[in-house]
Formats: sequence, structure tokens, C-alpha cells
Amino acid sequence: MKIVVIGGSGLIGSNIVTRLRLNGHETVAASPGTGVNTLTGKGLAEALAGAQVVVDVAGAPTFEDKAVMEFFQTSTRNLLAAEAEAGVEHHVALSIVGSDRLPDNGYFRAKVAQENLIKASKLPYTILRSTQFAEFIEGIINSSADGDTVRLSPALIQPIAADDVSAAMADLAVGAPVNGTVEVGGPDRFPLDELARKFLAARDDKRQVIADVHARYFGSELDDRSLVTGEHARIGATRFHNWLSRSSARG
Repeated sequence: MKIVVIGGSGLIGSNIVTRLRLNGHETVAASPGTGVNTLTGKGLAEALAGAQVVVDVAGAPTFEDKAVMEFFQTSTRNLLAAEAEAGVEHHVALSIVGSDRLPDNGYFRAKVAQENLIKASKLPYTILRSTQFAEFIEGIINSSADGDTVRLSPALIQPIAADDVSAAMADLAVGAPVNGTVEVGGPDRFPLDELARKFLAARDDKRQVIADVHARYFGSELDDRSLVTGEHARIGATRFHNWLSRSSARG
């Protein structure tokens, strides 16, 4: 099976490419660096020729509201049109758990717009919504820091290792289209402020974390449903303490 991975050189994409190749699939790692640009359409037709499946895990190069919306809408429209022309049989896309519950977050709004374009197309599809990657926790902390103080919501978060997200995406890519949305999350749930304390302690980072129910998460106030999976979600294998031990050792 020929599978094209859009964003194939990134954190998730490169992992998916490796998994699919090990399982014997002809896999194309498509990105601007390999001559495939979904914004301009350059290289798309050539990359998709003969492909049965396209996996889209491309991330926007910016978090600015207008630019990120333009990126996901333009990229997705171009990609879906090229897939229809090439006869692709399954479009698999990565999105975010809670994207439809936090409309004040510009990135999440853009992901919802992307999802809607996929659903409106005539292509068979599967959307995987993932909870926040454990690898992004440091960025979440830094975005909420003011000097040595970090203010974070005590709402629940369900971190998942990027490796587990990649495994789920690779599995869905070789399966039949769901024509719907699947969720995946990590096996542990923590209050966000508590998670930050665990992370900082493991890194011997002395910053103080304060729980604040009004602290905003990239523009949105949270509750205990905002960032966690619902029923029937896939659950990744990696416990957070194991991920944290490995990442701290590498750091």
C-alpha cells in the first residue's frame, strides 16, 4: 500500500513513516523540505500519484490566529482536491481533543475548520483527535509563566506520549475509513497545575506553580472536560511517570 504522510518530517510524521515502512508499506514523507508544499500545491500531484492513503499531520508554522486559520484551510483544500484527482481512498487527519470546546483558542478554531472541510469532502476519512502531547508540557508551562511564578488551571489534562499518538495514527492509516472521529489520550489524568509541578520537579526547576481557576490556557478558561477524552477513546500505553523519567534522563 502506498501511503503519503503530509508533515512526514515532523515529530509525529517521522514516527508514523518509520512505523509504516517497518510494516512493509511504500511510504512517502512529504513536506516542503522534500518538495511537497500543500499551501502552494507544489509537488502534491507527483507525491500522491498511485497513493491509496494520505495521512495529514502537518502543523501550522505559526500560532497567530489569522495565519493559522489560513494555513489549515488552504492546505486542507489543496490536499483534498489533489487526493480526489489522484483517486486516494482514505484521508487520515490528526486533530485535538477539546478543539470544539475551546472556541477562544485560535489554533483550535482552525483545527475545527480543517475537520469541517474534511467532513464536507466526498473522500472517505478518519479524524484522530489527540489529547495534548506530553512533549508540549514545557511549552504550556512557559506560556503561563511570569518570572518565577506559573499560574495554571487545576482543570484535568490527559497527557499522551507522541509515540503513542503516532502508533494510533499508523494503525488507523492501514484500516478502513471510519468516516468519523476517533479520540486518543494518555492513561493518566492530572490537574494541570499538578502536572506542571511534577514536570518542574523532575527537571529541578524551582519555579512556583499556583492553581488559578481563571488562568487561561492559550486564551481559554478550562473545566474538567475541556482537555480529556470521552467514552470509547483509545488509550496510549505510556504512563506519564515513565515518559517523564525517560525525557528527564535525555534532558
